Amino acid sequence: MGEEIPSRLCGRPFDGADLERIRREIGEANPPLRAEIARRVCRALGWTDVLGRPKLMSARVGLLRLHRAGLIELPAPSRGNGNGRGLVQGPDRWPEAVPVGGKVGQLSGLRLVAVREQRASRLWNGLIERYHYMGYSPLPGAQLRYLIHCDRGVLGAIGFGAAAWKVAARDRWIGWDAPCREARLHRVLNNARFLILPWVQVKNLASKVLALAAARVPEDFAVRYGEHPVLLAGDVRSGPALSGHLLPRRQLAVPGGDHRSGQMRPHPPGGPTA
Repeated sequence: MGEEIPSRLCGRPFDGADLERIRREIGEANPPLRAEIARRVCRALGWTDVLGRPKLMSARVGLLRLHRAGLIELPAPSRGNGNGRGLVQGPDRWPEAVPVGGKVGQLSGLRLVAVREQRASRLWNGLIERYHYMGYSPLPGAQLRYLIHCDRGVLGAIGFGAAAWKVAARDRWIGWDAPCREARLHRVLNNARFLILPWVQVKNLASKVLALAAARVPEDFAVRYGEHPVLLAGDVRSGPALSGHLLPRRQLAVPGGDHRSGQMRPHPPGGPTA
């Protein structure tokens, strides 16, 4: 075997008994597919959200972690996608590279369109793979993805996924200790990808999109996963494919009450960040 058994998996305590249960579920899965194994593991270990639905995405991420650590043996991916090592199929049609300029207030119909069906998913994945400096990989855990649209077409893409277990700067900013982080991390989302297409040169567009996301994501997340996030966090840095469009660092707080009780105040103690 490979690495030691992790003490936590998918945000929950994990031990040798849980690992053995997962191995049994792998052996008994029929059909022997990763999706079926994830469903069985969620049922066996009680990995459900507040609405009682299986946390399939989180389970698949956790199972892949165990597989790569040599602790379990998963069957090969049924679609041969290599779990993020490249796209199987790009979009049916790419957006035309028609320059878009001016100020954000001059854009009519600026909106975020949630990715809910396969065609939109392929477009989002393809845009990120082709134009984002980090490329495409599946977002971890609970997630939301959006295409950035206006009446002239697609301007970019933005996506949110599960937050990292430990981020020193974030945890200091919130004022978390370890038990508080353990209890509430599932209500923090990370802005994992943010792309404005290279032919789009619209002043203040990035800030406007982030504001739209801060207003939209909490409700969409609650509908899909049964809980409101309290913080949208990101460490957004400029890269060769971004042409300086993105803000250098950003923490988007969902307005609320006392941050130490799990509700984030609108800005960190020193005031809003740029």
